[in-house]
Amino acid sequence: MQIVDVKEKWTNRINAVTIGATADQGGTRGKTVTVGGETTLPALTFEGEIPNPPVIAGLIADVVPDGWPEILKKAIGGVIQSPAEWAQKCVQDYKTDLICLKLLGADPQGANRSRAECAATVKAVLEAVDVPLIIWGCGDEEKDNDVLPECSQAAKGENCLIGAATERNYRTLGAIGTADKHKLIAEAPVDINIAKQVNILLQDAGFKLNDVVMCQTTAALGYGFDYVYTIFERVRIAGLKGDKMMALPQIANVGWEVWKIKEAIADEDILPGWGRLEKRGPNWEAATAAGYLQAGADILTLAHPDSIAATRDQIAEMMKT
Repeated sequence: MQIVDVKEKWTNRINAVTIGATADQGGTRGKTVTVGGETTLPALTFEGEIPNPPVIAGLIADVVPDGWPEILKKAIGGVIQSPAEWAQKCVQDYKTDLICLKLLGADPQGANRSRAECAATVKAVLEAVDVPLIIWGCGDEEKDNDVLPECSQAAKGENCLIGAATERNYRTLGAIGTADKHKLIAEAPVDINIAKQVNILLQDAGFKLNDVVMCQTTAALGYGFDYVYTIFERVRIAGLKGDKMMALPQIANVGWEVWKIKEAIADEDILPGWGRLEKRGPNWEAATAAGYLQAGADILTLAHPDSIAATRDQIAEMMKT
């Protein structure tokens, strides 16, 4: 009996986006990282090409995040007090491909750090490591609009990935991305239509979509993960089918979301029968990352060394297919 050929015939390629700049490109990075470029869905190499494997960005912050459990802070160690040293540990010990610096200290409801302080942190991290850098604001759009331009200037020439551009602040992010030659994260609140609209707005403002990575507000496993998974998948399928506005690489901010939920921070005295938090927490982060890899994430931000190692193994296994 003849076996039916069930291969999909995709018509488009996902944009390839390169982050980082080496000395001959005007920067100081020891290497660059390229994501995207696929002509098929994750792991389905019999249908098309996956020229660039997914990558891991070590998640660090300029201040110790409130609410992170002791098991995570202990795993990271004393370097958690120093973003530069934390970044070095991510690169040297955890072998992450990039660093994702969350400027949590800028939050007006928290440390409310100034733009000068934030820019100094960016410079310190760039001097400490030679991998490409993701610079992510605190999430307060007014404060990010104040802080990110100076951080962008501090990193000029390094071809960083800066976020996040939204429906409300895309003009500011587009301007600094163009002026300082950085890539941008376009973020939407788990809505495929808004995601496309942000991309259109950036393009209309003169920013090239070839320099954009898409992000949905990432959900941890058990907290709307299934819905966000479908958004990632629908974005990838639309891009492969020829929608130029959706043919962009995607980033999943896994570590930032996972280490907020009770299953990753509450021990057995709160969740009896769920197992020791030392294992459960990083496993929850790794399981969430594994799901987003299958959905089409090209970059994953991760915090715990064990989940970073597990996800690296998962990526290697996927790329064997």
